Amino acid sequence: MNSRWPLKKLSEIAKIQMGQSPKGSSYNSTGEGIPLINGPVEFGEHSFSRTKRTKFTTEPTKFCQAGDLILCVRGSTTGRMNIAGYDSCIGRGVASIRSDQYQEWINFFIHVSREKIYSLGSGSTFPNVSGSTLAKLEVPLPPLSEQKRIVAILDEVFAGIDAAIANTEKNLTNARKLFESYLNNFFTQPDDNWRSAELQEHTRFIDYRGRTPKKTEKGMRLITAKNVKMGYLQLEPQEFVNPEIYDEWMTRGIPKKGDVLFTTEAPLGNVTQLDTNEKVVFAQRVIIMQPDASVLNGSFLKFMLLSKVMQTRINEKGTGATAKGIKASLLKKIRISFPKDLQTQEEIIRKLEEFETQINGLEAIYKQKLTALNELKQSILQQAFTGQLTAEQAEQTAKEEIAA
Repeated sequence: MNSRWPLKKLSEIAKIQMGQSPKGSSYNSTGEGIPLINGPVEFGEHSFSRTKRTKFTTEPTKFCQAGDLILCVRGSTTGRMNIAGYDSCIGRGVASIRSDQYQEWINFFIHVSREKIYSLGSGSTFPNVSGSTLAKLEVPLPPLSEQKRIVAILDEVFAGIDAAIANTEKNLTNARKLFESYLNNFFTQPDDNWRSAELQEHTRFIDYRGRTPKKTEKGMRLITAKNVKMGYLQLEPQEFVNPEIYDEWMTRGIPKKGDVLFTTEAPLGNVTQLDTNEKVVFAQRVIIMQPDASVLNGSFLKFMLLSKVMQTRINEKGTGATAKGIKASLLKKIRISFPKDLQTQEEIIRKLEEFETQINGLEAIYKQKLTALNELKQSILQQAFTGQLTAEQAEQTAKEEIAA
């Protein structure tokens, strides 16, 4: 921080209010009482967005005012922030911070300090930040005129960066939609050279749902529904089991590379393929599908189940008020359509994989751009709170990064 500027404890220049959750019985979503802010569920999209009115309480406990900074102080979301859109009740997962002088300066300071705040939390798994910890944060405090000059620069530069971020996020979404549209074209109107059958006719089901092995800190990889995404297998969360249990556990069938993985609930209908020859253990809401390779290609089955027409059929068979799921007996009877000859299936797979590779390349570029733009914001904030920020420098740096 700039050594020329005096440092003040946050508690000396702002009111800090730690949240307290009201009784659960007082919660409602019909607008009765006052808005309740418990955490990111009520947050807008970006740090400086305004909170939303999605939940209310008739028995409020702790209060914030519209315009207060709302900071997450518990769990994995610690350090995330938003601006209160309304006078609200705040739950135990958040704190409100209201400046005695200039709120925008405090907002930007907390934003640049989020990683530090996260590191200051206590707790073995996720940090919890106390009011006394927040109170001790040292805030550089230049003259008010200098604070306003710097905030004006930040507002202008951030507006340009945020516009670039929004455009990049839109491009990222459109890239994925483009692939989905291309994918759906292959499965919307099958021709006479395709056959129709129930899924179970040409596919073996291996079902480890309802079984949960004892987890260990290291060992053999455990795959659950949390790892199965739409079209890819996610490494996180990494969970393990003792390798010695493999033979006694995997008695319902042994999966192999290329098998199709399907989540039956929470979420329903995520589909990908097993991407390793290593031994892995399955549990919790995942069905393994092994198609008859002489009739149905596994990669073709994956793409088919990812298509809109199949996702619609699957969801129509789903049940459950809270977490929608599908019974294995119903899933097996869902009708599928596929080319009679494997060569046609393989040609469709080739086209889809080539196009998917192109789309993945675009997505990687857009994600890299988003990372660079967010890092740029943090870099400019660091300059602001060390007294090194000038309008010309900030604008030039932002223009170069946005144009890159």
